[in-house]
Amino acid sequence: MSTKRLRNEDCSDYSSTEVTPDGSPPEGLSDYSGSTAYQRFGVIDGTTWLQTLIHLLKGNIGTGLLGLPLAIKNAGIVMGPVSLLVIGIIAVHCMDLLVKCAHHFCKNTLLFFRYIVGFFLILTQLGFCCVYFVFLADNLRQVISAANGTTNNCNVNETALLAPTMSSQLYILCLLPFVILLVFIQNLKLLSIFSMLANLLMLTSLIMIYQYIVRGIPDPSHLPLVAPWKTFPLFFGTAIFAFEGIGVVLPLENKMKNPQQFPAILYVGMGIVTMVYLSLGTLGYMRFGANIRPSITLSLPNCWLYQSVKLLYSIGIFFTYALQFYVPAEIIIPPVLSQVPQRWALWLNLLLRACLVCVTCLLAILIPRLDIVISLVGSVSSSALALIIPPILEILTYSSEGMHPLAIAKDVLISLLGFSGFVVGTYESLAELITPTVSNITSASP
Repeated sequence: MSTKRLRNEDCSDYSSTEVTPDGSPPEGLSDYSGSTAYQRFGVIDGTTWLQTLIHLLKGNIGTGLLGLPLAIKNAGIVMGPVSLLVIGIIAVHCMDLLVKCAHHFCKNTLLFFRYIVGFFLILTQLGFCCVYFVFLADNLRQVISAANGTTNNCNVNETALLAPTMSSQLYILCLLPFVILLVFIQNLKLLSIFSMLANLLMLTSLIMIYQYIVRGIPDPSHLPLVAPWKTFPLFFGTAIFAFEGIGVVLPLENKMKNPQQFPAILYVGMGIVTMVYLSLGTLGYMRFGANIRPSITLSLPNCWLYQSVKLLYSIGIFFTYALQFYVPAEIIIPPVLSQVPQRWALWLNLLLRACLVCVTCLLAILIPRLDIVISLVGSVSSSALALIIPPILEILTYSSEGMHPLAIAKDVLISLLGFSGFVVGTYESLAELITPTVSNITSASP
């Protein structure tokens, strides 16, 4: 396979990290050429291997990680970790395929799939934004409703609502104006500052979560080794959602000083991510058992220390919204602005951004259950972007050069796995939304 990196105006990496020298966003998807004259997150002339590794880690660790303990519950204490490891290996392999195919993947050759990838990238990123709305609402609701009963005693796990409070939908509406103001920030240099702040807050929160769940883990022998098959599709959707960094793989590789180092960075970084997923998902389920909630933060005690964890992680997710929103905004908005007079461009830009945020807010209100919206987004969009499309691209890209039949069979099996998860996961998520089971109603309650 060719390792030549194409850097011309005919190629698109769907970059979410490009800024012009003055710090302003690029003119749209069609202008994503990967020019070395650009600055990327304040780094001139490409990123080092360490910077790329850090971006890769932060691109994969978000709300999906906190939902993995419930995902393990939906698969079983043995089946869950094993299945998560298998999905992780396949997902990382597909990321590698995407990078290799991108060396040939230009709009002059595979135009149709370029737009397919763009469509699912928009769907995935806006889906993440919906999840962020629900996550913020659930955590803020729990902190505020339990404020009167919050104590300094963190030894007892009490997470029951201690005061009447608004519904999650009203919290989502209250968040809407603040999120709209946030996405009006279009300078990626400024957004990178918020990104660094978010990373620090989320890292601090994760350390505090780990130190709590490793203490006093009860005997796990009562936990089911394999959960009922009906809940496994919910596991699949959450697990594939957690590997949310596939959208940053191409921009990261395209911006390295030494791109030949990227395959090693990809496997090292995603190996770390997978181990974090396995440890938090398994230990979190072992710690809380059947009482685990859609986000592990919602299962933490109502003491000031762990209430601050919820607030810190929520602030980090709030700032991350702008970064996730940047990708679909830069794909959708510039073509529209090119059709209007320059004097209206600024106002139309802001209006379209506000409308897109309102769409994610409305979807979050319609599906206010965090576990279901994570599983649904993972099944519908993440499975296509992470499992279905990369193997098909490899076949289309390299079949003319001669592929081994086993390689073709492997790609077909991965795509079939992704398509099966897409269909069954979407169906079960919608079925659970319409007629929820008793156990999931209990765990979903904030």
